[in-house]
Amino acid sequence: MELFFIISTFVLGTIIGSFLNVTIYRHNTGRGFGGRSFCMSCAKELSWHELVPIASFIIQRGRCLKCQSKISWQYPVVEFLTGLVFALLFISMPHQSLADLISIIYYWAIFSILIMISVYDIRHKIIPDAPVYTFIILSLFAPILAAGALNFDILLSVLAGLMLSAPFALLWILSDGRLMGLGDAKIVLGLGIMLGLAQGLAAVLLAFWIGALFSIILLALSRGGITMKSEIPFGPFLVLSAFIALISNFDLGSIANLFQTLAF
Repeated sequence: MELFFIISTFVLGTIIGSFLNVTIYRHNTGRGFGGRSFCMSCAKELSWHELVPIASFIIQRGRCLKCQSKISWQYPVVEFLTGLVFALLFISMPHQSLADLISIIYYWAIFSILIMISVYDIRHKIIPDAPVYTFIILSLFAPILAAGALNFDILLSVLAGLMLSAPFALLWILSDGRLMGLGDAKIVLGLGIMLGLAQGLAAVLLAFWIGALFSIILLALSRGGITMKSEIPFGPFLVLSAFIALISNFDLGSIANLFQTLAF
């Protein structure tokens, strides 16, 4: 039965991921999020069997059935990653009561928005305001869900978010946006509120480590296409580190234990 629910949450995630692709492509284009999906090359409206997450891409071999133009790998990748995130959140969190289910649905919504922000940041090198402000507002409910009631913890969480985001905002101001985007400060504000100071700080540090490692690997494999001056969006690393911190309870204590282990 547990396996059935895990598979079901993965499938649900792929469906949500399909919708996220629509929002990513249509955001700031003037088109609404309603209406039938269509081929970006020949404008053919897509039938239901062309919209099955992941499977349609595989069956069609990544091409439009009408014009044979290539379909972006973004579609199956976002669908798969969203499904994986949904399944891992379900596995890592308690799911025995109605309160547990509400909490899981809440984090599904949170990370759906963060996935959309991350992919949009990768594509356009900018973090869109509407989704990130929605994330910040939703993050205010995290301490309420954790405590079970509205109390002083929410004020501490907001303070944690402000403390963590302040250096990012200051770096944006001092560098005139060259070293860090203001959108990253907005993401950190929401992450700090959602995770708290200790876990939020750990997530930020982890994001820098992952980002540095990724940049080194990218520089080594790029053969000159990527340089030290190339712009690499930081938002996705923040989102990834926040997800890791949440599902693994990674915090400052985990960092201390890691350094202690490496020292020996």
